[in-house]
Amino acid sequence: MDNERYDRGWAKLKEVDGEAGEHVVASLRDIAPDFARLLIEFPFGDIYSRPGLDLKTRELAVVAALTALGNAAPQLRVHIHGARNVGCSEQEIVEVIMQMAVYAGFPAALNGLFAAKEVFGYAP
Repeated sequence: MDNERYDRGWAKLKEVDGEAGEHVVASLRDIAPDFARLLIEFPFGDIYSRPGLDLKTRELAVVAALTALGNAAPQLRVHIHGARNVGCSEQEIVEVIMQMAVYAGFPAALNGLFAAKEVFGYAP
C-alpha cells in the first residue's frame, strides 16, 4: 500500500471537493473499499497533484467533460462544488457548460445547467 500517494490524494480531494468528495468516498467503503482507495490515489494523488495546471483550470476541464458525457449528473454536481471551492465563479462555470452545447449538444448542456442551478441554490 502506497500511503504517501493516498495521503497526497486525500489532501487534494479535501482541497478540491471538500465534504462532497468525502461523501463519495465514504459511500463506496462498504461495497468497494478498494475502488474508494483508487479514487483517492489515482485522480487526486497522481493527476490533480501534477504541476502542469492549476486547480481552477482542472476543475473547469472536469465540469466540461462531465457535462459533455451527459450521464454523470451526480459527479457533475460534486465537481461544480469543487470548481467553486477552488475559485471558479458561477459565470465561468455556466460559460463552460454552455460551451459544451457546441460539442456535446443542447441536451447535455441543459442537463449541466440544471445541475449548476441546483448546486448554486437557485429555486426550482
